[in-house]
Amino acid sequence: MTHTEVADVLIVGAGLAGLTCARELASHGLTPLVLEAADDIGGRVRTDSVDGFLLDRGFQVLLTAYPLTRQTLDYDRLRLRAFEPGALVRIESGFHLVSDPFRRPGSALATIRAPIGTWGDKRRVAQLALRLKSRSVEEIFARDEARTVDRLGALGFSARMIDTFFRPFLGGVFLDPKLETSSRMFEFVFKMFGADRVCVPAGGMGEISRQLGEGLPVGGLRTSARVLSVGRNAVTLESGETLSARAVVVATGGSEAGQLAGLGDVPPYHSALCHYFAADEPPVRQGILVLDGDGRGPVSNLAVMSRVSETYAPPGRELISATVLGDAIDSVDVAAVRAQLRDWFGRQVDSWEEVGRYRIADALPDQSPGAGGVHPHSQKTDAGVFVCGDHRVHGSIEGAILSGARLAERIRAHLQAA
Repeated sequence: MTHTEVADVLIVGAGLAGLTCARELASHGLTPLVLEAADDIGGRVRTDSVDGFLLDRGFQVLLTAYPLTRQTLDYDRLRLRAFEPGALVRIESGFHLVSDPFRRPGSALATIRAPIGTWGDKRRVAQLALRLKSRSVEEIFARDEARTVDRLGALGFSARMIDTFFRPFLGGVFLDPKLETSSRMFEFVFKMFGADRVCVPAGGMGEISRQLGEGLPVGGLRTSARVLSVGRNAVTLESGETLSARAVVVATGGSEAGQLAGLGDVPPYHSALCHYFAADEPPVRQGILVLDGDGRGPVSNLAVMSRVSETYAPPGRELISATVLGDAIDSVDVAAVRAQLRDWFGRQVDSWEEVGRYRIADALPDQSPGAGGVHPHSQKTDAGVFVCGDHRVHGSIEGAILSGARLAERIRAHLQAA
């Protein structure tokens, strides 16, 4: 068995949090080494190229208003492509537009007429957006915490508005169709949706990880390097090799972080199942989110990704993503998915070719008050191992990047004091 001191900081996991931590440490003259069990960086934020189609590992979007994400990433280089504001909601055999009247004034009448909640509900949406616009992110995360479904009721929204719009929309954002997610997260995300665009990079969501990885020093990454155990100053790889450093960071997903670092406060995770289909014609011609307002499922939301960005499909072809949430992911098959979409779009669905399927077991942490809610968690264990990840802050791209950046600052102070 070899024992080699290789870096100032060993970071286990090359997801957004680990890459951000490593990049920040390197920018201040420290030497990180990132150890990734998979064959490439990105964790959950990866994109596969399959026969000319770009398949993100599960339906994902970038909210460009995220404060630290905006500072960290070069959006111009990502060549962002934006979704149409709002959503098409499937209700009672028809599709109804719910748009942002501040960005699409011409859609206001269609939104008001849509059989989704009452006129008062739509007025309350606008009032909520204005109220959150004037509230800082810090203020939002300091507010009292309740389940999102309870907060929506307290705000006066009708049961129909909650069930036909908020449940499929926010349920898809949080992977939580029951809307038990913390109201802090609901208000934060709702503010971000209203503040700027919802986008994907032209090269797929994996380009976010790729850009963060560019900040690593030469030799600062080892892929296909599975870590079996960690200690204050060393890690042991599956190969039997032991590496040592001045500090060790566990930056894996929550379940693995709990096992490696002995964490007792990792929440359970929500899962998601994403089907990708190739088609000759798009079922909708807009790059807009399509929601299941009837709640019949199994598909919760759908998007024609090639209408958001033409780069997601080869010329003359369309790429469609369909996401299944909740208990259905363990029992539903592609035939059930096709049956629902055939009801929506007709027989054209029979010609769609399934080009990919992703089941993401640990997609987003449970952020319900009953599971601990949304608040900062400790980033250092009693054994002296550091930890970062979305489960330490909140489940989002912003949460992962923020966790990695915060930890890098803390490690710098720790090493300077040592």
